[in-house]
Amino acid sequence: MDARHDGSTEERLGPTPARRLRFLAAVDDSQEDTGVLTAGLQQATAELGGLGGMAHLRAGGTSRTLYVVASTGLPRGFTRPWESIRADGQAPPARAMREGRTVWSPTVAAPDQERGDASAVPQPAALSAGLGLVAVPLRGPGGSVGALSVLIPSPGPSGGGPDAAGLAFLGEVARWAAGRLRLTSPSPENLSPALLQALQTGPDLRQALKDVAAEPFEWDLRTGELTFPDTMRALLSDLDPAALDGRMENWVDAIHPDDKPWVVTEVDRAIRAGGAYDVEHRTRWADGTYGWVRIRGRALTDDAGHPVRVVGTVWNTTETHAALESAGRALRHMSDGFLAVGGDWRTEFANGTAESLLGSPPGLVGKPLWDVPAVRAVPGLEERAREAAARGTPGGFDVRWPDSDRWYHLRLVPVPDGLTLYITDITERRLREAAQRAAADRAALVARLTRHLAEAVTAQDVVTAVADSVLPPFGAAGLVVFAAENDRLNVVGSVGYPRALLSRVHGRPIAADTPVGEALRTRTPQFVESADAFAARYPGMASGTDERAEPGGPGGKSAWAFLPLTVSGRGIGAAVVSFDHPRRFDGDERTLLTALSGLIAQALERAGLYDAAATRARELQRALLPRELPALPAATSAARYLPAGPGTEVGGDWYDVIPLSADRVALVIGDVMGHGMAQAATMGRLRTAVRTLSDLELPPDDILARLNDIVGDLGEDYFATCLYGIYDPVTGHFGYASAGHPPPATVRPDGAVTYPSLIPDPPLGVAAPPFDTVDVRLADDALLVLYTDGLVEHPGRDIDQGMARLARVLRGGPSEDLDALCDAVTGALLPAGRQAADDAALLITRVRELAPEDVATWPLPDDPVAAGQARGHIRAQLAAWDLEDLEMTTELLASELVGNVIRHAKGPVHLRLLRSRTLICEVSDGSLTTPHIRHAAATDESGRGLQLVAAVAHRWGTRHTPAGKTIWTEQPIPR
Repeated sequence: MDARHDGSTEERLGPTPARRLRFLAAVDDSQEDTGVLTAGLQQATAELGGLGGMAHLRAGGTSRTLYVVASTGLPRGFTRPWESIRADGQAPPARAMREGRTVWSPTVAAPDQERGDASAVPQPAALSAGLGLVAVPLRGPGGSVGALSVLIPSPGPSGGGPDAAGLAFLGEVARWAAGRLRLTSPSPENLSPALLQALQTGPDLRQALKDVAAEPFEWDLRTGELTFPDTMRALLSDLDPAALDGRMENWVDAIHPDDKPWVVTEVDRAIRAGGAYDVEHRTRWADGTYGWVRIRGRALTDDAGHPVRVVGTVWNTTETHAALESAGRALRHMSDGFLAVGGDWRTEFANGTAESLLGSPPGLVGKPLWDVPAVRAVPGLEERAREAAARGTPGGFDVRWPDSDRWYHLRLVPVPDGLTLYITDITERRLREAAQRAAADRAALVARLTRHLAEAVTAQDVVTAVADSVLPPFGAAGLVVFAAENDRLNVVGSVGYPRALLSRVHGRPIAADTPVGEALRTRTPQFVESADAFAARYPGMASGTDERAEPGGPGGKSAWAFLPLTVSGRGIGAAVVSFDHPRRFDGDERTLLTALSGLIAQALERAGLYDAAATRARELQRALLPRELPALPAATSAARYLPAGPGTEVGGDWYDVIPLSADRVALVIGDVMGHGMAQAATMGRLRTAVRTLSDLELPPDDILARLNDIVGDLGEDYFATCLYGIYDPVTGHFGYASAGHPPPATVRPDGAVTYPSLIPDPPLGVAAPPFDTVDVRLADDALLVLYTDGLVEHPGRDIDQGMARLARVLRGGPSEDLDALCDAVTGALLPAGRQAADDAALLITRVRELAPEDVATWPLPDDPVAAGQARGHIRAQLAAWDLEDLEMTTELLASELVGNVIRHAKGPVHLRLLRSRTLICEVSDGSLTTPHIRHAAATDESGRGLQLVAAVAHRWGTRHTPAGKTIWTEQPIPR
């Protein structure tokens, strides 16, 4: 029967019967037939509400008799008539087996007897009154082999018997029991004591034993006569003939003297108890030697319960015993430990190796295994042994033997009624495996460090790679990397050392008698395994009195590896690996650290070259970009330049803030396509050209046209984008032209962000002038944000998305602190670490309008009287501005400029004064002629006016306007 019961079984039989079936399914497979049948009868009797039950088996395939082999809940007086019944009779068990169906008898009558009248036992009426018997067949592979019967109360001769559920459950029990029975004819070696008990009396005994293919010996306890069947005598032909002469005394006399006492005692106990015995002892052979026999027997009693005879089997076990002794000798002398324990966990056998590991025989064999101290000391042995025995499956584990450095593999193998334990020394294997793992770990460490060092760019990257890859595998606590420069030690980086201690050695001369100095001088690592060893080698440094003290002995460390870093025979520095506790450096560790020092040295050399190149690149970039942005009355700016990714930190992006006349400001931002030194050089040329062209006061579109010519002359592979614009604080307008560059963002004081709608012209190098100009009116205190595409565009985000994100940051970012706003923008738009896929530049400018009261403008007639009018306007305005100190100089400048216009240019003429950080005086006319200073001869009456202007003004110049030109001068305003 399947041990699994699903919901259908519970629905068909009910919850309680289903639980009973699950209980039966859990019965141990090692149970003999009697135990299986008894368990089934107990559950069937309880479920049917019966008084007890019986199990009948047919002893052989052709036997005409059924024998009771198990019973439960029934007294001896009831079962005696049922111990053997006719297989072809009318008793319910016989009919059930024969007909293969359930049989119900509402009354219990004495069964038909096969025994003679002398031994027939009538059924006591008092025991069977009011009872009925239900029987179900036990079906084997070849048909029914017996029956299960349950005695239950009967309602009367016409009663209906048990209900359908009860009968269904009884059938399930019968199927389970039949599936668990061995159903093979017992041999003399496995004759069940329960079956012998069923075959106790009468002439049926001999027939039953014939049915199971073995005749027993018989020992008559009253006469002492011992009878052996012919088949058994043939098996025991090697015995001393006197032992087989029919007298028990001669048999006992043939037993080996050492075995005779306990054999006689065991047999006597079985006779007195009316039970069975099973003994194996040495018996004298015909040639005078001794062999082994095994006896299984049972005492039989008469009706009064007195023992009258013993029946059983005897067979020769000499060969089996010899084989076991041979196996025992092999086990005893094999190199592996072997231990056998019984079902009660008592040690039954231990070979020499097991005894030496777990204890001598007096402390091991015969005692409970868990009482042996050496066994209890083995970690996990008891738990694993009990688990293997409970599961019935072998198991094993490795363990380091207590109080030793040896490793053993313990193999646990369950056997019937016990467990065997094999103990194999695997120390050498573990050592080989440990060596292989160590080699693999070393190779992995070298590979990991090599990979990390290959990725290291700067010297600090090298220190980080060594700290992450070397310190953990060695259990180190500190690291210092030195660079040797001009016979001095400079600390490149460290881990686990205080800053104050490192500052003591940074820049110190290299001393030959210090650990680092000795390592560099000898080109060999120096290993110091304890603080005592350090004090012995460097007493001054250990005590702290040596002025050359370095990270090593002091600093709270207790062991050190001083590794020289050499490249091509040249010492470039040293690495110090330190430990918090004393430690021994074995040969493999020393070799590994020496090899690692070579890798570190090469990486540090590469990093030094990179650092030098990066330093030069940064200096170049700083030289090409504005060192600081000017603080102008009309504009305050902040900017950021961020090179793309790791590598040469130069690129082609640039920005600039250029002061112009009349407090105007030129704002420029550009991007030379590409990244690197060539692009940086091109950017420098363009920036210089922009500043030069700005000094000419050219408009934005004219400047871009001239830049386009410059880029075109560089070659077909050069392109650049550029945005150039001029902010006029008098009008508040920002006019700009763009060559392929993203539009500026304007931020109003209320936080509103807009982008001018203009499709930019193509980039410089491919553009075709003229360039379009855009004019934007800016509010006072507004922000003007210029940027390159590397800020707003990168893989995964197009330029429109980037500009939208920039607008969100500008709306929510700080408005007063421009540097903080630059950081907020770059932090929000650039990837983590601020490493972008392209160079990025950002310029944020706050613009301020010139107050109307600081601007004064007058038209002048195109007539010689204009100079006088100009002087009058100046005197009145400077008096209003409280700038009378500048009155004389300003009148002189205005007179010369107006007079020059009247003589050499044409109208209309205008005079304008601007009060800012300087006093600006401008004279405009409708002519495009540009005045020039010339050298006048001593006799010339004119030609000295501009010389006078240049001498008196702080600055002066000319700019062209759509209506003509403007000549301007600046004078400092006294505090």
